[in-house]
Amino acid sequence: MLSLRPVRRFCSATTAAAAASSRTTAPTRVPKPKPLDEPALVKLKAERDPDKLFHLFKVNAHNRLVIENRFAFEDTVSRLAGARRFDYIEELLEHHKTLPQGRREGFIVRIIMLYGKAGMTKHALQTFYDMHLFGCRRTVKSFNAALKVLTQTRDLEAIQLFLDEVPWKFDISPDAFSLNIVIKAFCEMGILDIAYLTMVEMEKVGIRPDVVTFTTLISAFYKNDRPEIANGLWNLMVLKGCFPNLATFNVRIQHLVNKRLAWKANALMSMMWNLGINPDAVTFNLVIKGFCQAGFLGMAKKVYSALHGKGYKANCRINQTMIHYLCKAGELNTAFGMCKVSMGRNWFPSFDTIVKLLEGLQKNGQYRNAEVIMELVRKRTPPYSAYELEAFEAIMSQGRIQ
Repeated sequence: MLSLRPVRRFCSATTAAAAASSRTTAPTRVPKPKPLDEPALVKLKAERDPDKLFHLFKVNAHNRLVIENRFAFEDTVSRLAGARRFDYIEELLEHHKTLPQGRREGFIVRIIMLYGKAGMTKHALQTFYDMHLFGCRRTVKSFNAALKVLTQTRDLEAIQLFLDEVPWKFDISPDAFSLNIVIKAFCEMGILDIAYLTMVEMEKVGIRPDVVTFTTLISAFYKNDRPEIANGLWNLMVLKGCFPNLATFNVRIQHLVNKRLAWKANALMSMMWNLGINPDAVTFNLVIKGFCQAGFLGMAKKVYSALHGKGYKANCRINQTMIHYLCKAGELNTAFGMCKVSMGRNWFPSFDTIVKLLEGLQKNGQYRNAEVIMELVRKRTPPYSAYELEAFEAIMSQGRIQ
């Protein structure tokens, strides 16, 4: 079992140049202005050759605009990792530890996470262990960064050892975020019982589970078809005074929709309003999909209308769901109108949905409407694949023959 030792908490200068006047009578020559050099950040973004990218970043190792720019760091490391130039990544990041910024924990945390994104776990952990060599103080912030990188390995023994020994060794007190990292990893590994016991251990050392803890566990138990435990966790969460948030409600509504319990899902959304928690597009899409799957298209339409009535706007996924099930129910006029509006916003339904709509329109003799859909399909950016376009054209050709 995962054990946690209780540990004590602890919590450019600008320079001015003077111009000397000349006693010579010769006319003063005005030097030609030098062409402005392209900014380093622009060069880094445009460079695609990994060797040139590495050398360009290295040349700008002391350029604050570069080293303080999070995107430039992440983008450079990501592209070097894609080119499998891990030697370049190591050289760049190891050098950056020696900069004055290396004394800031936030800067070292960035290096730890970048090593993690590149899959260089050992380098990430070693950076954490060596922080005192850079004159940088460790806190739970850097501990969590190293822990997050370690959980990506899915090495249960290594995670347990790190969580048990490192806080004691460096006098760091893990927090709820620390344990949420571990619980999420264990859930993704499918070891739900250990994930639950981790929460129990967390409370024993004075770390209270939060809504993220419960939501992660509830979601995992629902996905693994263990609803009795998920429902029990929901009740336990409320009993402990930790109330569900939007994400928690969406997780439960997703479960109800999967079980074809559309009415219960809708009732739960109503409860959200009563508790002052506003549903989001995900909530509406789930409830609409639930009613559609259960064969209550009329109720799905009502929820869709209610969405607009409360000031929300349907997004691509909600429209996709409605168009798909309208076509399936044979309500082609409504599906056509919604599809036309969606495509005008560059929201294109799935390939199967468009096939269903075109076939239905052709079958009903609505050739003009089918042509309108095809005109929009041809204008899509990025375009459909050659195979998909060929399939659409084949359907249109059959209609012209008829």
